[in-house]
Amino acid sequence: MKKFNSVLSYIFIIIMSVITLFPFVYMILSSFMTFQEATSLPPTLIPKHFQWENFRLAMEQAPFVRYFFNTIIVAGLSTIGTLITSILAAFALVKLEFKYKNVVILCMAALLMVPYEVTVFTNYQTIAQLGLLDTYTALIVPSLASVFYIFYLNGYLASIPLSYYKAAKIDGCSDLEFIRRILIPLAKPSLFTMGILSFINGWNSFLWPILVTNSKEMRLLSNGLSSFATESGTNVQLQMAASTIAIVPILILYLIFRKQIIRGVVKSGIKG
Repeated sequence: MKKFNSVLSYIFIIIMSVITLFPFVYMILSSFMTFQEATSLPPTLIPKHFQWENFRLAMEQAPFVRYFFNTIIVAGLSTIGTLITSILAAFALVKLEFKYKNVVILCMAALLMVPYEVTVFTNYQTIAQLGLLDTYTALIVPSLASVFYIFYLNGYLASIPLSYYKAAKIDGCSDLEFIRRILIPLAKPSLFTMGILSFINGWNSFLWPILVTNSKEMRLLSNGLSSFATESGTNVQLQMAASTIAIVPILILYLIFRKQIIRGVVKSGIKG
């Protein structure tokens, strides 16, 4: 019976893996097809001749270099800001004692239940009133802190004995020195995972950038792909090539660091 259940589990995993991976694999294969192959019915799975020029044509029809630059800048700076604010906030919540600490934690937990769509328009009004629309500041500043990642780090930092902090204070170590010399080295797996996930989230950001940017030069990759799909019309193969250009780098990043990501998630104590 155990062997039978095991076989069923493996079959289920394989089926779900195929369902999950097929759209990505087909997108990559379609990027090498001709227009006739990409739009044929029944669909063509393997291109007869790989059309490498599709990628060149896609890059020529839209400023993807600029989109890549904008996305890397915004995702990179947002990730650095998130790491800094999250480690400082999580340290304060876990290691420090202050008045109304439980109230602060309760309010932050309540914020996790508020849908992103509820706050995005109030954030937009704030950015618009400050005259920051269509700037890197508008794209970066709202992403410099995350309640989710603060709680993500909380689970990991809570496992670090409080005696480490007390011993450091006895030796004359300030809070910032303790964070820099002791806490960050101990929390490297969790911080690494958080940085990768935050960068991926910034890379895939769509709604906020499209609200606060107006010019083509300030678009991020996801917004550029959306407009490219409209501008390129029925050139499905070029749309697939552009999508592959945007997705492959982040897939490579995940494949390289997948072990570190899984290790960080397991050690953080976050489940589900």
